[in-house]
Amino acid sequence: MPLHVALISLHTSPDDDPGTGDVGGMNVAVRATALELGELGHTVDIVTRRTSPQQASVHSIAPNVTMHHLTAGPVERRIKGEHEGFIAEFGTALDAFGHVDIVHSHHWFSGMAALDVARRRGIPHVQSFHSIAADVSTPLSEGERPESPGRMRGEKLLARESDAVIAVSDAERATIVNRLGAPASRVVVVHPGVDSTLFSPLASPSTEHPGYVVVAARLEPLKGLDLAITALAALPEGDRPDLVVAGGPTTGHESYPAELHALAADAGITVRFLGPQSRTDLADLLRGARMLLVPSHSETFGLVALEAAASGIPVIAMRSGGLAEAVDHGRTGILIDSRAPAAWTDAIRHVLADRTLASTLGTAGRERALDFTWRRTASATLDVYAGLLDGRGRVAS
Repeated sequence: MPLHVALISLHTSPDDDPGTGDVGGMNVAVRATALELGELGHTVDIVTRRTSPQQASVHSIAPNVTMHHLTAGPVERRIKGEHEGFIAEFGTALDAFGHVDIVHSHHWFSGMAALDVARRRGIPHVQSFHSIAADVSTPLSEGERPESPGRMRGEKLLARESDAVIAVSDAERATIVNRLGAPASRVVVVHPGVDSTLFSPLASPSTEHPGYVVVAARLEPLKGLDLAITALAALPEGDRPDLVVAGGPTTGHESYPAELHALAADAGITVRFLGPQSRTDLADLLRGARMLLVPSHSETFGLVALEAAASGIPVIAMRSGGLAEAVDHGRTGILIDSRAPAAWTDAIRHVLADRTLASTLGTAGRERALDFTWRRTASATLDVYAGLLDGRGRVAS
């Protein structure tokens, strides 16, 4: 039976390009899943906060999929942490919505606005976090931005009170159960997908030497771009690829790019900062690269690693969180346990010097990425919804 689903993304719009403000893998996942649900015949409302007077209140982005912008707080981009103050107003606007069968919130801001709305209507509430507040006793605290004061309390409430929680990785599931106290029976892992048609290898691999390597991330300390710069700087100049950075500063970190420029200048290496890229431009950039670097302090999954694998290039990533699931160590890329620059320099040098190894990793990455489809993600998400609904659209007992 076709469902009417509301996907809630309060603080960042799935309509925006990743690398802009707070736009990242969560936005890609919400939009891609919505489009697949629409193609399967379900009606999907994506609901986000208005950040510009030019944004239409309602507009269609695909058959069966509609984007809604609700006014809550200033009609402009704001620092992520400030959105706690917009939760109540967003929830009031959300309550004016017509009938839906299920509410699926993305990030804790959304859940805090939507949980009571779902409860009053007697419909299921599904929560996806995509990132979880760092506890001081865990490695996730490294590089984290200060969070709004209610986050840890809100995440624990949502983990325990939502009808189901969808995690993007086994690592995130463990955090949700062990740190937030969610009942294990309610937490389901649904891995993200990748568009393997858009993200695809070059017909003839590039032989350019030394070429370039890519980091694709928002510019903020959590993403560890300083480590990528320092590691590359230790390579001999004639064998050193350019570093190409796709992404812009996270809202509230507008001064951070200047710090990275200064670090690159002091290290004497070439770094090309391209800014946020469209999905098509990012795909073109990845398929021509020697490799992707993901030096993040933490990632719940690391979707860009999967996109690079689909593009047929090796991935070198930090063994952190869900990156250990996005990258198959030794088969599709290399996972590094250390943040010591020398360890990263050695791994980069090894892949650059061995074209056969690079090709083998890229080929295996492409083969593995073909199993991660957005249709599979949407179908698994629908299975969660179906488990919560009986024939009358109420929470199943």
